[in-house]
Amino acid sequence: MIKEKIIGIPKAMSYYNYFPFWYGFFTKLGIEIVLSDSTTKKTISDGASLVVTETCLPIKVYVGHVLNLIDKGIKNIFVPSIQSIAPKIYNCSKIRGLPDLIRNVVKGDFNIVEATLDKSEKNNNLIDFVTEIANQFGIKDMQTIKEAQNAGFIVQNNFNVMVQNGLDFDDAMKYAKKGQVIIPPKKEDKPISIALIGHGYNIYDKRTCMDIIKKLEKMDVRVYNAYQLTQEQLKGGMNSLNSTLYWANQHEMTGCAGHYLQDDKIDGVITLTAFGCGPDSLMVEDIKRKSRNFNKPLLNLTIDEHTGEAGFITRIEAFCDMLYRNKRAKIMKEREKEVKITSMI
Repeated sequence: MIKEKIIGIPKAMSYYNYFPFWYGFFTKLGIEIVLSDSTTKKTISDGASLVVTETCLPIKVYVGHVLNLIDKGIKNIFVPSIQSIAPKIYNCSKIRGLPDLIRNVVKGDFNIVEATLDKSEKNNNLIDFVTEIANQFGIKDMQTIKEAQNAGFIVQNNFNVMVQNGLDFDDAMKYAKKGQVIIPPKKEDKPISIALIGHGYNIYDKRTCMDIIKKLEKMDVRVYNAYQLTQEQLKGGMNSLNSTLYWANQHEMTGCAGHYLQDDKIDGVITLTAFGCGPDSLMVEDIKRKSRNFNKPLLNLTIDEHTGEAGFITRIEAFCDMLYRNKRAKIMKEREKEVKITSMI
């Protein structure tokens, strides 16, 4: 049993999807949360030095964040194994085996707080998952655990509502932790709009993605992503591309792309993936093949620890310039049609 009521959570991987839930859950149980620091060059290099070269960037970043928590003196680090989120809907092998990976590559005086969620197995539901975690801190009362789970759902739902209404990720996280729901004023329209397709740990980790959202906004671009969509919209996007759900995070990629490809306000699509990610390579290929039916330009950006910012920016600028040219040409055609109709009258 863990006596110290402190837990460290790496700001990587599932942090970007589920941290609001874990914040509500652990706080309700009286367990203090310590987060790792934001990703830096050192975080990436430290993590990369402990795993094989072929390992994808998000895992290297995750290992680096675990090391950061150990450097902070944190003894209990939360490393769950999320095998399956629904029957026959799986995570990639590296996410499924995170506890074993950390146990084998990271050496130090720390304890892995782990539990397994596998909805492809019978009698393995979320309540069993969170109970396994609470039990490790000596918390056995089921009523207390259920109340903590409900507290987690409240924080997570508040966070989801805010990002779906266009609030910045960091601000939504800040207000959700305070128990507040802030709906921002509607953002002003921009000359062009782009759908940024990628997992939260790729598009919101400002170091690994080189703050792509801010760069696009500086180019006077309105950016949309999967976090602004409901589950129903993501499922509808999957259906529009005639894709079958197999991967646990496929909605963030294929579902998001399918939704925005058929949205008239979207001028172009950017997919952002990590080099060496097998599931993402399959999803992006599916998206690229089917996007031709929607007549929308698509740019695929791949990132790893060696990605240079200058080349990254150049590709984004060239893509946006093309979208601006397309938009101007479209406006000119519409005006020519109006002139012809007027002259005929």
